[in-house]
Amino acid sequence: MPADFNWAIGGEAGDGIDSTGKIFAQALSRSGRHVFTSKDFASRIRGGYTAYKVRTSVDQVQSVVDRLDVLIALTQRTIDENLDELHEGSVIIYDGERTQMEDVEIPEGMIGLSVPLKRLAEDAGGAIMANVVALGAACEVGSFPIENLDSALTKRFESKGQQLVDNNKEAARAGRDYVQEEYDEEFEEYDLDTTDEDYVLLNGDEAIGMGAIAAGCRYYAGYPITPATDVMEYLTGRIENWGGHVVQAEDELSAINLALGAARAGARSMTATSGPGIDLMTETFGLVATSETPLVICDVMRSGPSTGMPTKQEQGDLNMTLYGGHGEIPRFVLAPTTVSECFWKTVEAFNLAEKYQTPVFLLSDLSMAVTEQTFSPEEFDMDAVEIDRGFVVDDEGVAEHQTEKGQFKPHELTDDGISPRAFPGTTGGAHMSTGLEHDEMGRRTEDTGMRVEQVNKRNRKVEAAQEREDWSPREFGDPDSDTLIVSWGSNEGAMVEAMEFLEEEGVDVRFLSVPYIFPRPDLSEEIGGAEQVIVVECNQTGQFADVLEHDALRRVERVNKYNGVRFKADELAEEIKETLAAEAEA
Repeated sequence: MPADFNWAIGGEAGDGIDSTGKIFAQALSRSGRHVFTSKDFASRIRGGYTAYKVRTSVDQVQSVVDRLDVLIALTQRTIDENLDELHEGSVIIYDGERTQMEDVEIPEGMIGLSVPLKRLAEDAGGAIMANVVALGAACEVGSFPIENLDSALTKRFESKGQQLVDNNKEAARAGRDYVQEEYDEEFEEYDLDTTDEDYVLLNGDEAIGMGAIAAGCRYYAGYPITPATDVMEYLTGRIENWGGHVVQAEDELSAINLALGAARAGARSMTATSGPGIDLMTETFGLVATSETPLVICDVMRSGPSTGMPTKQEQGDLNMTLYGGHGEIPRFVLAPTTVSECFWKTVEAFNLAEKYQTPVFLLSDLSMAVTEQTFSPEEFDMDAVEIDRGFVVDDEGVAEHQTEKGQFKPHELTDDGISPRAFPGTTGGAHMSTGLEHDEMGRRTEDTGMRVEQVNKRNRKVEAAQEREDWSPREFGDPDSDTLIVSWGSNEGAMVEAMEFLEEEGVDVRFLSVPYIFPRPDLSEEIGGAEQVIVVECNQTGQFADVLEHDALRRVERVNKYNGVRFKADELAEEIKETLAAEAEA
């Protein structure tokens, strides 16, 4: 594994944990270091344990691990919560002058740095900057030039005036200077090297929003819901620059209907929500499919059912996106496997929606939504974005798809099931669609023959897509290994790094990461040719494992996690070893 540094800040919700962590992550990325973040936060505005963890290295990092080198503890609970990840030599920074921290006991073998965070912050201009004082202390521990923190502080506070920027810079230097003057410890093992690289730092929700703009999305309707809200926040203020609009609806049902209306008008349209919102959208989802309207619906999963744990990780909505809705509804389901793929799969989702006039579920989850990760700017090459609006007819071409009476046929029966689209204003393209079963002109019908033809037509689009598009999984590891690991969605990074731990112990595996849930690659040959097959996912029942067993007609082993926390690389490696050992003994 590459040498890395693991840092965290923890306290109560409302203590500025998230903003502090992001400032440090931005400072590291701007100094040419790779970053991978993880958040733990309660489902409340104030109170409840919350933490922000940053793993950083000059090499790429794709997961969190069970290790903490420096911990900023704003409460005693922060130390207790992270005790299993702290190790001999770990540094704990805390404010020993605060009443709740004055009797802190530093675990044996660890280094406690009592820094008067509040007092130094007040001297710099205000107690609210106590966390920035702690960042300055952390910079000293990591021999990280304080100047690298300045640009992140400027970006965070410049909109509030230069004085506040200067005060925060002073607060950071106060923390650094205090550690320099009061402690003689050497922290050479934590020296943070910098490079000349310039990285982009963003999370999965932001990548989806950026992908939507790049794909030509011009209308977004949504209702705030954790953890999908950041998609809307990213688009707000940006999509307007491209002639687009963001509408905050009164609820999720309104949101999808507004998005449907914009799509019918010819705009590339999108909505995003989480599991409870998908429940409310399901009825309109059927209308989207039956009216053959292109629409992208993003589901950022969280722990369920019901309200569940809104701020915790889970991949429990797969079955809902595959099978949700009454009747038989053709659909596509895409599940990005990395933060950067959130961008590219969003672009692809819009293209698929319009090429096949079918609703597309873009399936993300909380851990990917809130994880901030570094990438080279070249990862998001806008020149490589291709937009395919599908079978659209103009004024000249519309006549080929009209009846003898000049009526346009928006649901024309075709060999591949894909009918022509005419945007509003197209001469001769006026038409209607309904949620009732309809004929080629969109008029309601109960004719049994037409019913069968329209159902078959809609499903032929999926068959056409299966033949025309590339649904291949991403492959890692030893292609000749007898052990096959399969996963989907956000588990890829943890699994890729888990393979490094496994390799160190002489365990070689082949790993297939699947971004396409439906249509999906046929893995029957790969599963049938392996001696051991393990499916990794964040749910209790093994929803994707069930799908693969159905496809391949073979039982598979399962590694499932559903406690609300994402997989960690070292933890996942251990789980796989134990599963392989248990299977060998059986």
